[in-house]
Amino acid sequence: MKVRLWVIHGSHPGISAQLMLERKGIDYRLVIVPPGFSRRLIKLFGFEGDRTPAMKIDGRKVQGSTQISRELERIQPDPPLFPADPERRKRVEEAEAWGDGDPQSIPRTIIWWAFKKDRSGMVSFLEGAPAGARFGLPAKLAVKTAGPMVALGAKLNDSNDDHVRAELAALPGVLDQIDRWVEDGVLNGEELTAADYQLAPSVRLLMAFDDLKPLIEGRPAAAFAERVLPEPLGKISPIFPEQWIASLRAPAAA
Repeated sequence: MKVRLWVIHGSHPGISAQLMLERKGIDYRLVIVPPGFSRRLIKLFGFEGDRTPAMKIDGRKVQGSTQISRELERIQPDPPLFPADPERRKRVEEAEAWGDGDPQSIPRTIIWWAFKKDRSGMVSFLEGAPAGARFGLPAKLAVKTAGPMVALGAKLNDSNDDHVRAELAALPGVLDQIDRWVEDGVLNGEELTAADYQLAPSVRLLMAFDDLKPLIEGRPAAAFAERVLPEPLGKISPIFPEQWIASLRAPAAA
């Protein structure tokens, strides 16, 4: 079996796909595409859509973390990514599909806004990364030359003040839902599922923000994310205006 996986380094859906491949014990070749320009480049590799992660298995093309989970389950059922019990599987599929929406868009939107304001946090994501993620450059030099890429990434994800504030306002509700699913056993069960691999990287990416980490730590969502991904993905120093964060603290305190 010949498997190649195209990802953006540090991208939470890309991490989801890698975790599922590793869960299945499937060897794969990783191809890193630069953020911002990835939507154009991925089509050059023969994919119809413009998003990553994108995977080829013996020439068959699959795009998106949810589609990848289904294909991996089809070609190699064990170990499973979905429960055998139909009712439990239905709940896992519901959580996985939901995780492909707001939980993915929130960290994606806010991280490009943050990097547009201050690129220094990018270094923590690139240190120790494969050379392809750094364009063969030292991490700090790669960040210094990343201005056009960051500008394009922010534009493609509508990472403007209004959108970021709206995404931050939606964050407590997202975390509450993840907490409920952890407490109900849909997430973070004895055996990890596709829903766990879908949602944990999104929470872990949110925890890279010094502004947001205190709001997430201590929640079931945080313990779950740290189980799936023990190591931090990066570190972004305080970046949001205080009034944006203050509005998130009240619901958590209540």
